[in-house]
Amino acid sequence: MKILVVNCGSSSLKFQLIDSETEQVSASGLCERIGLDGSITYKKNGEKYQETIDLPNHGVALKKVLDSLLDEKIGVIKSLKEIDAVGHRLVHGGEKFSSSVVITEEVIKEIETCNDLAPLHNPANILGVRACQEVMPGVPNVAVFDTAFHQTMPKKAYLYGLPKEYYEKYGVRRYGFHGTSHSFVSKRLAEIAGLDINHSKMIICHIGSGASISAVKDGKSIDTSMGMTPLEGLMMGTRSGDIDPAIIEYICKKENISVEEMTMILNKKSGALGLSGISNDYRDLIESRNSGNEDAKNAIEVMVYRVIKYIGAYYVALGGADAIALTAGAGENNAEIRAMIMSGLSALGVVMDEKANAVRGVEELLTKPESKIPVYVIPTNEELAIARETARLTK
Repeated sequence: MKILVVNCGSSSLKFQLIDSETEQVSASGLCERIGLDGSITYKKNGEKYQETIDLPNHGVALKKVLDSLLDEKIGVIKSLKEIDAVGHRLVHGGEKFSSSVVITEEVIKEIETCNDLAPLHNPANILGVRACQEVMPGVPNVAVFDTAFHQTMPKKAYLYGLPKEYYEKYGVRRYGFHGTSHSFVSKRLAEIAGLDINHSKMIICHIGSGASISAVKDGKSIDTSMGMTPLEGLMMGTRSGDIDPAIIEYICKKENISVEEMTMILNKKSGALGLSGISNDYRDLIESRNSGNEDAKNAIEVMVYRVIKYIGAYYVALGGADAIALTAGAGENNAEIRAMIMSGLSALGVVMDEKANAVRGVEELLTKPESKIPVYVIPTNEELAIARETARLTK
């Protein structure tokens, strides 16, 4: 089967065409600035093709993607009939979706009831679904939810200490995100660590610009750091992570700004960027720290300290850990960040192998044989996970 994986943002459309049998990517790319002066980047066999083009809406963007896939020179298919199914990333499925589903009109209506929980993401995701339905009628579409993997959390993990009517009326609870990544990496970690996933205790650390950690017991998520929205938990590239909620009212009054403005600050201008005043990229921050910048040093150390604290908490929640995985941007590629994290886990008996930790973007055991907990770097592949789910539901 050939699976087209689509990930729509409010003004973007990422895509990959994946063969479900070989799991090879035939082509991939990104449409940007949809609704403005758009552009498309298309990749095939390591070659990159870029074009500036008017993309007034997601339907036109998808049509351009399909035209590229069919192009005589750079295309990889001869007919749209070769695309057997489309897999979509859906950010929020609330409590309604605990697994991936084939998309019907009824499913779309159910997804739309979750829009209040992800107002920036879900409507854009649905635009991608509608575009595919219009351009490729009859081709099955599958929704793969970021929140689904964490629907196995017990109430003690997902309930907030708020009046219960807010949960009952509005669904205010912890949902968790990056679920597709956590699911993919936990399965792969069990394989390479030689664990029986149904009798295992794992901690998965998705450390990118967006970051979250999950405690996975017997293959199921029992806790995760993100909450009702992706704002909770670790300090991230531009997100604050955990803060005292009273800070919001305090700053709003001091700065004479609205709650909406403060929420934007917490999501877009905080985290490593806000604390350092330099960048949300840890490569930039490490360079600045090495040049003596104290703010960059503080931003790095705050992020790493939060990671270590969450790992420690989940070690206790799980009753131990058989293995730990580091994944996503910094987790896969930044040896210095990984070293700082593992150094902070010495109390758990983690012993880093410095030579092994020098890798970038490949699977590797990062600890020595005497380490009480093995720590691995495992590149995540959310697109492949979506393709697998899509193939499973449409074969």
